Amino acid sequence: MAASELYTKFARVWIPDPEEVWKSAELLKDYKPGDKVLLLHLEEGKDLEYRLDPKTKELPHLRNPDILVGENDLTALSYLHEPAVLHNLKVRFIDSKLIYTYCGIVLVAINPYEQLPIYGEDIINAYSGQNMGDMDPHIFAVAEEAYKQMARDERNQSIIVSGESGAGKTVSAKYAMRYFATVSGSASEANVEEKVLASNPIMESIGNAKTTRNDNSSRFGKYIEIGFDKRYRIIGANMRTYLLEKSRVVFQAEEERNYHIFYQLCASAKLPEFKMLRLGNANTFHYTKQGGSPVIEGIDDAKEMAHTRQACTLLGISESYQMGIFRILAGILHLGNVGFMSRDSDSCTIPPKHEPLSIFCDLMGVDYEEMCHWLCHRKLATAAETYIKPISKLQATNARDALAKHIYAKLFNWIVDHVNQALHAAVKQHSFIGVLDIYGFETFEINSFEQFCINYANEKLQQQFNMHVFKLEQEEYMKEQIPWTLIDFYDNQPCINLIESKLGILDLLDEECKMPKGTDDTWAQKLYNTHLNKCALFEKPRLSNKAFIIQHFADKVEYQCEGFLEKNKDTVFEEQIKVLKSSKFKMLPELFQDDEKTISPTSATSSGRTLLTRTPAKPTKGRPTQTAKEHKKTVGHQFRNSLHLLMETLNATTPHYVRCIKPNDCKLPFTFDEKRAVQQLRACGVLETIRISAAGFPSRWTYQEFFSRYRVLMKQKDVLSDRKQTCKNVLEKLIVDKDKYQFGKTKIFFRAGQVAYLEKLRADKLRAACIRIQKTIRGWLLRKKYVRKRKAAIIVQRYVRGYQARCYAKFLRRTRAATTIQKYWRMHIARRRYKVTRTATIVLQSYLRGYLARNRYRKILYDHKAVVIQKWVRGWLARTCYKRSMHAIIYLQCCFRRMMAKRELKKLKIEARSVERYKKLHIGMENKIMQLQRKVDEQNKDYKCLMEKLTNLEGIYNSETEKLRSDLERLQLSEEEAKIATGRVLSLQEEIAKLRKDLEQTRSEKKSIEERADRYKQETEQLVSNLKEENTLLKQEKETLNHLIVEQAKEMTETMEKKLVEETKQLELDLNDERLRYQNLLNEFSRLEERYDDLKEEMTLMVHVPKPGHKRTDSTHSSNESEYTFSSELAETEDIPLRTEEPSERKVPLDMSLFLKLQKRVTELEQEKQVMQDELDRKEEQVLRSRAKEEERPPIRGAELEYESLKRQELESENKKLKNELNELRKALSEKSAPEVTAPGAPAYRVLMEQLTSVSEELDVRKEEVLILRSQLVSQKEAIQPKNTMTDSTILLEDVQKMKDKGEIAQAYIGLKETNRLLESQLQSQKRSHENEAEALRGEIQSLKEENNRQQQLLAQNLQLPPEARIEASLQHEITRLTNENLDLMEQLEKQDKTVRKLKKQLKVFAKKIGELEVGQMENISPGQIIDEPIRPVNIPRKEKDFQGMLEYKKEDEQKLVKNLILELKPRGVAVNLIPGLPAYILFMCVRHADYLNDDQKVRSLLTSTINSIKKVLKKRGDDFETVSFWLSNTCRFLHCLKQYSGEEGFMKHNTSRQNEHCLTNFDLAEYRQVLSDLAIQIYQQLVRVLENILQPMIVSGMLEHETIQGVSGVKPTGLRKRTSSIADEGTYTLDSILRQLNSFHSVMCQHGMDPELIKQVVKQTFYIVGAVTLNNLLLRKDMCSWSKGMQIRYNVSQLEEWLRDKNLMNSGAKETLEPLIQAAQLLQVKKKTDDDAEAICSMCNALTTAQIVKVLNLYTPVNEFEERVSVSFIRTIQMRLRDRKDSPQLLMDAKHIFPVTFPFNPSSLALETIQIPASLGLGFIARV
Repeated sequence: MAASELYTKFARVWIPDPEEVWKSAELLKDYKPGDKVLLLHLEEGKDLEYRLDPKTKELPHLRNPDILVGENDLTALSYLHEPAVLHNLKVRFIDSKLIYTYCGIVLVAINPYEQLPIYGEDIINAYSGQNMGDMDPHIFAVAEEAYKQMARDERNQSIIVSGESGAGKTVSAKYAMRYFATVSGSASEANVEEKVLASNPIMESIGNAKTTRNDNSSRFGKYIEIGFDKRYRIIGANMRTYLLEKSRVVFQAEEERNYHIFYQLCASAKLPEFKMLRLGNANTFHYTKQGGSPVIEGIDDAKEMAHTRQACTLLGISESYQMGIFRILAGILHLGNVGFMSRDSDSCTIPPKHEPLSIFCDLMGVDYEEMCHWLCHRKLATAAETYIKPISKLQATNARDALAKHIYAKLFNWIVDHVNQALHAAVKQHSFIGVLDIYGFETFEINSFEQFCINYANEKLQQQFNMHVFKLEQEEYMKEQIPWTLIDFYDNQPCINLIESKLGILDLLDEECKMPKGTDDTWAQKLYNTHLNKCALFEKPRLSNKAFIIQHFADKVEYQCEGFLEKNKDTVFEEQIKVLKSSKFKMLPELFQDDEKTISPTSATSSGRTLLTRTPAKPTKGRPTQTAKEHKKTVGHQFRNSLHLLMETLNATTPHYVRCIKPNDCKLPFTFDEKRAVQQLRACGVLETIRISAAGFPSRWTYQEFFSRYRVLMKQKDVLSDRKQTCKNVLEKLIVDKDKYQFGKTKIFFRAGQVAYLEKLRADKLRAACIRIQKTIRGWLLRKKYVRKRKAAIIVQRYVRGYQARCYAKFLRRTRAATTIQKYWRMHIARRRYKVTRTATIVLQSYLRGYLARNRYRKILYDHKAVVIQKWVRGWLARTCYKRSMHAIIYLQCCFRRMMAKRELKKLKIEARSVERYKKLHIGMENKIMQLQRKVDEQNKDYKCLMEKLTNLEGIYNSETEKLRSDLERLQLSEEEAKIATGRVLSLQEEIAKLRKDLEQTRSEKKSIEERADRYKQETEQLVSNLKEENTLLKQEKETLNHLIVEQAKEMTETMEKKLVEETKQLELDLNDERLRYQNLLNEFSRLEERYDDLKEEMTLMVHVPKPGHKRTDSTHSSNESEYTFSSELAETEDIPLRTEEPSERKVPLDMSLFLKLQKRVTELEQEKQVMQDELDRKEEQVLRSRAKEEERPPIRGAELEYESLKRQELESENKKLKNELNELRKALSEKSAPEVTAPGAPAYRVLMEQLTSVSEELDVRKEEVLILRSQLVSQKEAIQPKNTMTDSTILLEDVQKMKDKGEIAQAYIGLKETNRLLESQLQSQKRSHENEAEALRGEIQSLKEENNRQQQLLAQNLQLPPEARIEASLQHEITRLTNENLDLMEQLEKQDKTVRKLKKQLKVFAKKIGELEVGQMENISPGQIIDEPIRPVNIPRKEKDFQGMLEYKKEDEQKLVKNLILELKPRGVAVNLIPGLPAYILFMCVRHADYLNDDQKVRSLLTSTINSIKKVLKKRGDDFETVSFWLSNTCRFLHCLKQYSGEEGFMKHNTSRQNEHCLTNFDLAEYRQVLSDLAIQIYQQLVRVLENILQPMIVSGMLEHETIQGVSGVKPTGLRKRTSSIADEGTYTLDSILRQLNSFHSVMCQHGMDPELIKQVVKQTFYIVGAVTLNNLLLRKDMCSWSKGMQIRYNVSQLEEWLRDKNLMNSGAKETLEPLIQAAQLLQVKKKTDDDAEAICSMCNALTTAQIVKVLNLYTPVNEFEERVSVSFIRTIQMRLRDRKDSPQLLMDAKHIFPVTFPFNPSSLALETIQIPASLGLGFIARV
C-alpha cells in the first residue's frame, strides 16, 4: 500500500512547530497526489493550510494510533520518526510517571528530579531472573540482561551510560552496580558495592563541580569494571577515569565553582587538625572566587567534608595520607595567590617574603628561594649548552597555573590508584561487567579543545553503537532467513577519519605543537588548506578565520581554535617538578614517580582535560629511546590511544546502552521541555537507532500473534490448519506490494507504516461489524418495542372503553337516584326548616317579652329609687346651702359692720381734732351738762329703781345667763360640727374630684390594661401555641433522642464488639508477628548452621572458596538445616561463636535493652533455681541422715511409729512449703517476664520454666516415693520383729489404748518425752537450716549486685562502640556466658539424675529385701498366728500382655535403626503401602522403652540421632517436595505423640484408658518437644521454599500471560523486546498446570497423613505466593494492565476458589490472601471517569495501598481503540481521596513473606500395641516388648 493512501480525512499528522518542536493536527479532507496544500485542524481549534515543500514534496509525519501511545518500546510504534518518539516519551513521563523507555537495544532514562520508590530490594528481586522484555523498562532490566548474558554466553559485558550534565548518569550507574551486588551475593559479604559507593563522595569531591547546568556536575568520565568469579559473584572492581577538566582548577566561568574539595577545605578551616593549612574563606583565594558563587544552596560543605573523610577511612586511606592530600590541596590554593611584579617586558619577580608562596613552600616541604627562582625563570637546552632565561609576568602566571593543574592531576591520579587498590580482588577474575559513565555529545556557544575531545569520543561510541545495532539487525534477518538487503544508515567513519586519520585534525595539531613558532592561527590555516572544500564534513565559518565547523552525527559544531595548542601540549617546566620531587614531604614525590613521561623540555602552559589512567604499581622500564619518545606525547595523542583502548575493551564485550535525558534545565520534577529533550535525543543516537530500524522491517510479529490479532480480517475459508500459510494468504490479499513485508522462519517482518495500515483495516472492520450489530440490534429492539407497545395500546383501549361505558351507566343510575333523593331530601329539609323557624320564633318571642317586662319593671324600680335618693339629696343639699348662706351672711354682716365702725371711728377722730368741733361741743356742753345733771338726777332716781330692778333682774339674768351660756356652748358645738362637716364636705368634694380624676385615670389605665391584656392574651395564646409546637417538637426530639440512644446503644455495643474483635485480631497479629520473628530466627539459625557445615566440609577438603552470597534468584535458594547435636556440648559451644560471626542475609531487628533485660532475668532465674535445688538437696540429706539415725537407734514400738507419722507430716508440710515457694517463684517469673513475652528471648524463658517445673515435679514425686517407701520399710520392720503376742501395729495401738497400769503409762510417758526431744532436735536443725539458707540468700544477693554492676559496666562499654560492633560484642559475650551457664546447669542436672537413680536403686533393693523378709516371716508364722493377725493388703502384679506398645533395641543398633528408618527410607513406598506417620510411631515406641528402662542416656542419644538424621535427609533431598512433606508430617506426629503420652492432663483428655497406661513414666521430654517444634518450623519453611521454587515458573505464565478465555485479550505490537507469548504453546504453563500442581501437592500431603490444620496453612501460604507474584508482575508490566486482562485474572481467581471448594479448604484463609489481586483486577474493569467512580474505587480497593492503586491507574493501557485511558485529573482525584490513608509506601508485596506456622495438638486414636512393623523396613533387630 502506498503511504499517500493513509492521508485520508480525519487522519492525524505531525507538523513542525518552533515552540513545541512538533504539533499534532488532523486532516480535514483526503490528500490527493499533486496537492500542494493540506487543510489541517489543530488541536487548539484553529484551521491551518500546510504547504508542502515544492522540491521534496514530503508529506508530514503520520501520528500513531492512540492504543500505541505510551508503549514500553519505541520500536513497537507503527510510525517510527522523531515526533512519535518525542510524544511517546512525553506521555510516559508526564502522564504515567514512567522514566524508563526502551528504544530497541537502548534504555532511555529521563531524570525525574524526584525520589521514586522503584529501586528497593523487592524491585530487584522482581527483575532478577526475568527476560528483558517480560517486565517494564528499568535500569535493573538492563543490568539483569547483562548479568544473564555474562553467565550464559561466558562473555564480558559493558553498560554504556551517557548523557549531558545533570541527566542522571551517575545515579543510573550506581543503581546498576547495586543490582549486581544484590543478585550476586556481595551485598552482605564482600561489600564491594559499599566500597564503590564509598568512593563516590571522594570522586565527587575531587572530580565534581558546580556549573551553570548542574550543581554537582561530573567533570570527568569513568569506566568501572566489576569483576566476578566462576560462580558469578562479585570479587572486586576497577576504575578508569577520563577527561578530567584540569582547567577548572585555575579558572571558573561566571556562576560556576572550582572542584568541591577546595570549598570543603575552606569550610572546615577552623578544625584543629586543619590549623596548619592556614586556610580561610573561599573568597580569599584566587582559584575559588572567580565564579562569584562560592556557596551552593542547600549544601553544607563542612558536612560534605566529614563524609569525604569518612569515605577515605572506609577505603583504607589512613589519617596521615588524608592530611597529606589536604596539605597538597591547600598548597594549590595558596599557590594561586602567588603574585608577580614585572621587572621589564621580558622578566618578572616575586615580592620578597611573599606570604602565599611561603605558605606553599612550607606545606609542600620545598625550598622557598628555589621555588621562587624557577617560578620566574626557565631553563632552555640547546645542542651546545643550557642556559637560564627569565620569563615575563604573563608567562610566569601561566606557568604557575600549569603547575597547579599538574599537581592536581597527579593527586587525582594517586587517589584513583588507591581507590582501585581498595577495590582490588584477591581472587582471580573470571569475567567482568563494565559500567561506562561518560559525557554525552556537547555543544556550547564557545567550544574548545575539551568539547572537541568529548565529541570525538562520542563519534567513536556512536560508530560502535551503529555497528552493534546493524549487527543485531543482520543477525535477526539471518536467523529468520530473510533476504538480506543493505540498510542505508549513517556511517560516521568519514568524521572519525577527519579527526584521527593521517593529516587529520589531531595529526595537524600535534605537528603544529612541535613547531617552535606554532600558533593557533597557523594551525587553523593548515586545517583550511588541508580539508576545506575537500571534506564535506569540514566547513569554515564565514566571519571567522580562527574557527572551524565539523558536521558530527548529532549536529554541526563550531570550534574556536584559540587555546588548542596550549591545551594539547599540557606540559610544565621540568625545573619546577624537580623542586617538588626534592620535597621533604614524603607523599609529594610519590605523585611524580613517572613524571618523566609527561614532562617536555619545551615551555608551555598546562590547561584543558587529560586522560587519566590507572598508574601501575611497578612502573615498566623501557629503553631510553622509548622514554624520550614518550616525552613528546601530546594530550590529543594520549587521548586517541586511550580511546582506542576503551573501544577495544567495549568491542570485546557485549554492550548495553543507557541514554540519560535531562527533561528541563530548571530541575523541576516531572516537567518536560520538548526542545531540550529533542536536542539530547538527536545527540545520544536514539533517533539514529529509530532510523536504522525504520530503514528495514521495524515491525515484527510471530505467526500466532499475527493470526490472533488479525483473525477478524480473515474469512472462514482462509483459515487453515497451518498458521504460517494462513498468514501468507491473508497478507497477499491485504497488502499488494510484497516489498512491504517479508516472511521469516518464525516471524513476519513489516516495513514502517504497514502495521498502522493493518490496524486501520482491523479497526474499520470492527467498526463496520459494530455498526451492523448495532443496526440489527437497534432494529430488533425497536420492532420488539413497537409490537409490545401496539399490543399494550389495544389492551389499554379495550379496557378504557369498557371502563368508560361502565362509568356512563353508573352515571345515569346515579343521576336518577340523585333526583329522587333530592326531591325527598328537599321536602324534608323545608319541613324541618319551617318547624325550626316556628319553634325559634316562639322562643324568641317569649324571651323578648320577658326581657321587655323585666326592663320595664327595672325602670320603674329605678325611678322610685331615684326619687328617694333625690329627696334625701335635695334636702341635704338645701340644708347645706342654707347653712352655708347663713354663715356667709353673718360673715358679710360682721365684715360690713366692722367696716362701718372703722369708718365712723375714723370720722370721729378727725372731728375731735378740729377746734370748731371743740367749740361746738363746748357750747353745747353747758346745756348738756345741765341736762346731764338733770339726767343724772333722774338717773339716780332711776338708778335706785333700776337697782332694785337690777337686783331682781340680776337673778333672772343669772339664770338666763346660765341658760344662754349652755345654749352658747351648744351652738359652739354645732358650729364646730358644722365646721367639721364643712371641712368634710370640702374634703369629700376634693376626694370626689380626686376620685373622678382617679376614675378617669383608672378608666384610661383600664383601657390600657385591657389593651395590654388583649395583647398579653394574644401573646399568651401565641406563646401557648409556640409552646405546644415546641412541646410537640420536644416530644419528637425526645422520641428521636430515645431512638438515637437506642441506636447509639446498639452502635456502642457493635462498636465495642468490633473493638473487641479488632483487639482480638490485633492480639492475633501480634502473636503471629512474634511467631514470625521467632521462626525467622530459626530460619536464620538453620542457614548459619548450614553455612557452618559447608565451611567445615570445605576446610576438610582444603579447597579455598570465596565467601558465598545468596543466590542470584530466590527461586534457587534453599535454606537447608544442618545438624544440631544436643548430646555434644563441645560442638554446641564451638558452633555458637561461628554463628554469631556469620553475617545474615536478613537481619532481624534486635532490641539491645530488651536483650540485656532478658539476660539478667535468665541469670536471676537460674540462680533462684540453683538455690531451690540446693535447699532440696539439703532436705534430702537431712532425710537420709535422720533415716540412718533411726536405723541405728533401737526400735521403739509405739513412739517410733508416732515419730514416723510426725516425721511424715513434717516432710509433707516441708514439701507443701517448697511447692508454695516454687509456685510463688513461677508466678513471679511469669509476672516479671510478661512484658518481654513478645521479645526474641521469650522461647528461652518458656523452656527454662518448663525445665524448672519438670525438675520440681520430679523431685516432689521422688520425695513422696522415698517417704512412702520409708514408712513402709519401718512398718515392715515392726511387723517382722519376734514377738510373743502382738505382731501388728494395729494390735500394738489397741494395747496402748487399753493400758491401765502405771508401768504402761510410764512407758508411754517416756515415749512422749523421747518424741518431744526428737521434735526439739528437729526444730533446732530446721532453725539452723533456715539460718544457713538466709546466709546463702544474702550471699546470692551480693553476687547479683556484683553481676549487675558488671553488666552495667559492660553496657557502658558497649554503648561507646559503633552500633554493629556493639551488637556483635554483646551477643558474643552473652552467648558465651549463657553457654557456660547452660553447661553448668546440665552438669548439675546430671548429678541430680544420678542421685535420683541411686535412690531408686536403693528403694528397689529395699523393696526386694522387704519382699524376701515378708515371705520368710510368713513361712515361720503358725496357722493360728495367721488367723489372729490382721490381713495386710498385697499388691498382686497383673499379667502382662504380649505387646505393651514398646520396641526394644540394643545400644549398638541405634545407628542401624536411624539409617533404615530415616536416612535410607523412601517416602513414596511408605506413604502408599503403610499407615501414615509409621516412622514417628516406631521412634516413639523406642523412646517409650528407653523411658521404661529409665535409661536417660539412651533417650537422649535416640532423640538427638533422630533430629540430626532428619536434618541430614532434608539437606540431602531438600528440594524434593515429597521428602520434605513426608518428614514434616512425621515430625509433627512424633511431636504429638510426645505430647499425647507425656502424662500431662491437658494432653490426655482424648486418650483411652489403654493409651493413658502407655504414658511416659520416668522422663519429662518437654525440652525435646520444643526442639522438635523448632525442627518442624524449619521443615515447614523449607517446604514453602520448595513449593515456591516449583510454582515460580508457572505463576506469571498461568495467571497473567496465558489466555484462559480465548479471544478476550487483544495482542498489541511489542517491538524489538519481545514479551512472552500469551498463546499457549507446548512448553507454556497454563492455569491448568498450576491446578494440577496444587492437586499434586494436596494429594501428597494427604497421603503422608499431614494434619488438616497444617495442610490449610500450607495452602494459605501457597495462595499468598501466587497472589503476591501475580500482583507484583502486574504492577511492573504495562501491557498487562487492561480491561481484558482484568477479566482473565478474575476468571483465573475463580478457578482457584473452585479448587478450594472442591478440597473443602475455603475456611483456610487462602481466599483472603488473593484479595489484593482480586481488587487489582476489579480496578482494571471498573469505570474510571467521574468522582463517584473515584469514591467507589477508594472504598473497593481497601486491600491495595495507595501506591499500588495509582500505579495500576497509571499503567492502564487500552488494547483496542474503543477503550479510553485514565485521565491525569482522575488519578489526582484518587490521590487526594487517599491522602489520609495510612498504609505502606512500598509498591510491591513481599513475595518471600512466610506466615507464622502453628502446630495444633492432634492426638492419634491409633493404639500403639496394634502397630505392626513391616519387614520391608529392615528393622528385624527390634524386639517387641
